[in-house]
Amino acid sequence: MSIGTLPLSRFTVLDLTHARAGPTAVRQLADWGARVIKIEPPGDDGRDVTGSKREGFDFQNLHRNKRSLALNLKAPEGHALFMKLAEQADVIVENFRSTVKHRLGVDYDSVKKVNPRIVYGSISGFGQTGPYAKRPGVDQIAQGMGGLMSITGFPGQGPVRVGIPIDDLCAGLLLAQAILMALIEREQSGEGQWVHTSLLEAQIFMLDFQASRWLQAGEVAKQAGNDHPTGIPTGLFPTADGQINIAASGDQMFRRFCEAADALHLLDDPDYKTGPARSKNRKALNEIIAEITRKRPSAYWVELLNEIGVPCGPLYTIDQTFADPQVQHLEMARPMDHHRLGELKVVGQAINMTKTPEPARMRIATPDLGEHSDEVLRELGYTDTAIADLRTRAVVV
Repeated sequence: MSIGTLPLSRFTVLDLTHARAGPTAVRQLADWGARVIKIEPPGDDGRDVTGSKREGFDFQNLHRNKRSLALNLKAPEGHALFMKLAEQADVIVENFRSTVKHRLGVDYDSVKKVNPRIVYGSISGFGQTGPYAKRPGVDQIAQGMGGLMSITGFPGQGPVRVGIPIDDLCAGLLLAQAILMALIEREQSGEGQWVHTSLLEAQIFMLDFQASRWLQAGEVAKQAGNDHPTGIPTGLFPTADGQINIAASGDQMFRRFCEAADALHLLDDPDYKTGPARSKNRKALNEIIAEITRKRPSAYWVELLNEIGVPCGPLYTIDQTFADPQVQHLEMARPMDHHRLGELKVVGQAINMTKTPEPARMRIATPDLGEHSDEVLRELGYTDTAIADLRTRAVVV
C-alpha cells in the first residue's frame, strides 16, 4: 500500500519528541500515513530516559515510519531552518519540560507567527501551567501522584507500579486524538491551535470509575489484587495445570458459571445469592470457586465457560501471547526491513480500518540519526553546496 492511500497522508508532522509519551503520539500519526520528520540534536545516539540505544528494541518500535533530520536548534541558522520547515508543516509535536520550547524559540506562539494554521501538540509531566509546571515528570512519578499505585497490588502489600509505562502511552494516545480533533476544527476555522495534555492528567483520566467512585460516593479505592474491585466473582483462579481469569459477575453470569461448574448450591446460599452478598463474602466465595477450578486443566475451563458465554481466559507470558492463534490472526507483530539490522518485528496498531488498513509491513524503517537530512533539505530548496556548508558548520548532520 502506498502512503497516499493512508488517511493522514496529506499531513506533514515535525517531531521534536523524545522519551516515550511524545513519540507514542507521533507514532499514531506516522503509522497512519503522516509525513513525519524527526528533528534530532546532532550527536544524539538515541539514548534517553527510556534507556534504549538507537539500535535497541524500544527505540526501533517507537520511531518507525519517520525520516530523521539532525538539526542544531540552538544555532541561529538551525532555528531559521526549523522555521522554514514549520511554515510548511501541519503539526508540531514536543514533550520537553514546559520551559524548554520557549528557550529554544520553537513554542506555539513563535511558530504561529510564521504559520497560523499549525496544530501544535505538547505533553508535559504535570501541565503547562500551575505550581508543578516546571517539574520534570516521568511515568512512575505520575503513577504515584495520580493514585494508580495505591490501588495496584494486593491488600497490605504497599503501592505497586503497573508493569508498562501506562501514563506515557495513554498521554501519547490522548494527544494524538487531540491533534486529529484540531486538524478537523482547522477545516472550519482555517487556523490551528495549541493542544496539550500531561502525564498527570492522563493518569487521573484513566482512574475512570475509581475516580468517580471517590468524586460521587466519597469512597477511596484500595488494593484488590487480582480481584475486580466491584464485579464479583472476577479474578484469577487456580486450575490443575496453571491459572485462569474468570469474570462471572452479575446474577446471570454467576448462574451460568454455577451451572457449568456443578455448583448450583451456591445460587441458594444467602452468602452468595445476591451481588452485595457476594461482595461481602468475596474471600470465602473465591476459595470455593478455587476448589472447583483446580480439579480441571485450564483449557477445559476456557473452552467450557466461553461456550456458555462466561468470559474466561488463560494467563499468558508475553511469548505465549504472541504465539496465540487469535493474536497471530490479528497481526499484532508487524515486520520492518531495516537496512542495517535486517528484518525486525514491531508492535502493530490496535486500530482496524476496512477502507484504509494498516500496511502489512512498516513503510519506513526507524531511521539512523540524520539519515534523511539531505533529502529533507533538498525538499526545502537547499542545493548540495548549501547543504555541505551547513554540515561543515555542524548546523545539520
